[in-house]
Amino acid sequence: MKIPISLPRQLLFAASGIVLLIAFGWVATKSGPFAPVKVTVTQAATGEVAPALFGIGTVEARRAYLLGPTTAGRVRRVLVDVGETVKAGQLLAEMDPVDLDARLASAGAAVARAKSAVDTAQAQVRDAKSRLDLASGEARRYDDLGRKGYVSQSVVDAKLQQQVSAQAQLAAADSSLASTRQDTSRLEAERSAASQQRSNIRLLAPADGVVTSRDAEPGSTVVAGQAVLKLMDPASLWIKVRLDQGRSSGLRLGLPADITLRSRPGVSLAGKVGRVEPVSDSVTEERIAQVTFDTLPQGLSAGEMAEVTLRLPGVRDALLIPNAALRQRGAKSGVWLRENGSLRFTPVKTGAESLDGKVQIIEGLKAGDEVIVYSERDLEDDSSIKVVTSLVGKAQ
Repeated sequence: MKIPISLPRQLLFAASGIVLLIAFGWVATKSGPFAPVKVTVTQAATGEVAPALFGIGTVEARRAYLLGPTTAGRVRRVLVDVGETVKAGQLLAEMDPVDLDARLASAGAAVARAKSAVDTAQAQVRDAKSRLDLASGEARRYDDLGRKGYVSQSVVDAKLQQQVSAQAQLAAADSSLASTRQDTSRLEAERSAASQQRSNIRLLAPADGVVTSRDAEPGSTVVAGQAVLKLMDPASLWIKVRLDQGRSSGLRLGLPADITLRSRPGVSLAGKVGRVEPVSDSVTEERIAQVTFDTLPQGLSAGEMAEVTLRLPGVRDALLIPNAALRQRGAKSGVWLRENGSLRFTPVKTGAESLDGKVQIIEGLKAGDEVIVYSERDLEDDSSIKVVTSLVGKAQ
């Protein structure tokens, strides 16, 4: 008679299956998708927050000048080079006058001739006045003689006609004088315009400054408004700072600033907000402010990058949590609150925020509340969690 051996094998297979199922369940609940979400927590605590705004800026000149001709022309000479210091009124460059000198001489000659014509017209007026005085005297005398019967009426009429003619000649002389004076004014205006054009080809420094660019050389042709030289006032250097619009609350004129230049990474320079630009950058979503130095550092150059920290008034006795604890659910900003081992998303209203990651909670929490700071994956209301000290490396 044969002894059956299939039953022990079935039991062995069943036992192995049970062991594998238990192992799979243990793995799934400890490290698989059903495992608790590892989180770090902190408590909301009362303290002091020193809010600040941070931005990257570029050193620029508040007063910069572009020097160029008002009409197209050829550069005759350039007397300064990049880096040179110039004084107000100093001749920096000159354009080729072409025919301006000849036009100016012609305009001067025309004005002189017009003045001679004015002298002639004035002499004619004086002569006409003299003739009118003579004709008027004779007309009065002959009119008196005619009333007494010593001369005929025709003779009296002839003298009266001479008086009228003399008056007309005086009016014509006055008109001619006015015309020549107008011509003189017109020619003097033309000469003044030519003289102004002649002076415009001399490029003078509008103020004390430093030459920052030499954009044209002698012999090159430039159009009206094209810069030949660029100047800046080194005493007007400030920093154009860009700040995130979402973190720019509190930005205002006069805020104290800590400035770190790229060329001096270990040196903090004092300054303040000198101007808040009324127009923001809608593309980069940034606000723009101009920050001035309390004391202008030596060797500062335009175009240098700088890091700027603007200090806002501190807030005492504020309820604080780490900024990393904030979460966004739809349009609401809030935190995951841990109460009695369960999770609840709580909307909060935030206030001041410091650069070291602290944020003030105005509404939604109280001191001592435990909030989730970091989690290894997104949380839900029914998520199972495991509090650890750190998510870096092996959690304890």
